[in-house]
Amino acid sequence: MRSGGRSSRSRAGVVGALVAVVIVGGAVAAFAGLHRTPEERIPKAQGSVTAPPLTPSQQILADADDPRACAVTFRGEGAPTAPMLQLQDEPYRGLPIPRLDGRVFAGWYASADAAAAFTVEARVNGADPVACQQQQTELFAAWKTPEENAAEGVRVPILMYHQFTADPAGEKGWLRGNYAYIGDFEAHMAHIASTGFYLPTWDELSAFIDGRLSLPARSVIITDDDADQTWFDLAVPVVDAHRLLSTSFMVTAYRQDPAPSPWVQRRSHTHDMHQAGDDGRGRMVNGTPAQIAADLTTSGDVLGVREVVAYPFGHYDDTAKEGVRQAGYELARTIDPGYVVIGTDKLALPVVRIDYGMGLDALVSRIG
Repeated sequence: MRSGGRSSRSRAGVVGALVAVVIVGGAVAAFAGLHRTPEERIPKAQGSVTAPPLTPSQQILADADDPRACAVTFRGEGAPTAPMLQLQDEPYRGLPIPRLDGRVFAGWYASADAAAAFTVEARVNGADPVACQQQQTELFAAWKTPEENAAEGVRVPILMYHQFTADPAGEKGWLRGNYAYIGDFEAHMAHIASTGFYLPTWDELSAFIDGRLSLPARSVIITDDDADQTWFDLAVPVVDAHRLLSTSFMVTAYRQDPAPSPWVQRRSHTHDMHQAGDDGRGRMVNGTPAQIAADLTTSGDVLGVREVVAYPFGHYDDTAKEGVRQAGYELARTIDPGYVVIGTDKLALPVVRIDYGMGLDALVSRIG
């Protein structure tokens, strides 16, 4: 009996000891838990997977955080390695013009096959709206040899319009010739839009003059001088309807209207030099290079771009050219008749002037 009692007491002691250990251990664990950081108290997920890094195109879209954003990737020899951010349905902005020794860049195309065939309809530039699928698209580079480029003998007309009239009989007075009939303008723009013309940007024209960019034979640039109210009221709706890239040369001392359409580029017609100087000719040929540069700097600040200027009245000389250079402009347009070719003086670009009474046949005879 005593032996059995000792055994029972012994077993009870062991159990009690175990219970004490468990209680003490739990208390220690609980005490330790109170001193864990919040991060340590959160159970760690089992088998968690780290997300893969974003591709450059995905990163540019994430940074933009805009449903209109489009990541443009460039393909082909000499193509930039980094994607470029553009906006869906807006005209392409600032597409690169790559360089390769002994080669002439022939543009960006919507497919590799189009690039190989130099298909003008598929060539993409700032005259085209951005078209993306799932916020991404690819453009493909094409190249030619300098000999091929020179042999094509491309001549680029810069069309120069001024004011517009809705009266088929035209306006009266000494500026009558400046007023294009809007019916003729509509016919001109419809012809350009429907017959496969390519509309170069000013940076493309500059590269073409340098002989490092090939332009299609049927290329044309559309410009308007003075930003007259008739340009806004009559001509811009036509440009907008056909989605044709055009340039409005604006005298910024007189008006600073925002661009009336995504297809209209505002460029300088000087800030306040569209008036006669001391000798009766334009102020561009009556000022010093520093004075001209100061005026054009002001104009460029208003417009947010220094690229091309149209000389008021078409008056220019070497002093005017130096002022343009000092202000940081690369191109200047005159009223001298002619076409832009490889090697044309960038500060004396010629034009095809459009006057009242010039219908579609007159335009076709000048630009094809």
